Amino acid sequence: MNTANVSAGKPRAAGAIFRAPIGTTLPTSANDTLDTAFVELGFVSDDGVTNNNAAETDDINAWGGTPVLNIQTAKPDEWTFTLIESLNVNVLKTVYGDANVTETNGVIHVEAKSAQVPDSVYVIDMAMRDGALKRVLIPVGSLGEVGEIVYKDDEPVGYELTIKALDNGSGKTHDEWIAPA
Repeated sequence: MNTANVSAGKPRAAGAIFRAPIGTTLPTSANDTLDTAFVELGFVSDDGVTNNNAAETDDINAWGGTPVLNIQTAKPDEWTFTLIESLNVNVLKTVYGDANVTETNGVIHVEAKSAQVPDSVYVIDMAMRDGALKRVLIPVGSLGEVGEIVYKDDEPVGYELTIKALDNGSGKTHDEWIAPA
C-alpha cells in the first residue's frame, strides 16, 4: 500500500474535454499536442466525469438452481458529464450536431432535429496528484443520451451527455495514459 498512489482527477487548466471528427489524427500519449481539429468543450459541472465500464453478466444454473457458469452478455463503456457553457457554439454542436448549429455575427441558430448526431472522437484530460497527467481517448464516441435541459434562475443551463465508447475495430473502446510530471 502506498498513499502516493491515491489521486483525484481534476480538469487541466487548458481544458478537460475535447471533440473532433472521426478520422482526426489521434494522440498516442498523455502529453501529445492535440490535432487542431479538436475543439474544447468548456467548463464541466462539479459532478466531474463518470465512467461506467462494468460487465453485464447472466448466470447459467444447473437443474436444481446451482450456478455453474457466468456469461458476459455486454460490457458498455459509457462516459457521462455535464457541459455548462450553454452559450458555447462547440457545446451546442456536440449536443445537436455540427450541421445543425450555425453562428453568424454572434447570433447562434440551433435546429433541433431527430436524426442521430454523427459519432466523434473524444479526449478527456485530467491533472492528477503531484502534477501527473491522465488522458482518456475515445476514438469512436456515440452520443447516447442527453439529459433533461433545465432552465432555472439558480443553476447553470447544462447539457448532461452520455458518450458511448464504441469498438474502434480493434476490440477496444478507449485508451488511457498516465504520465508523471
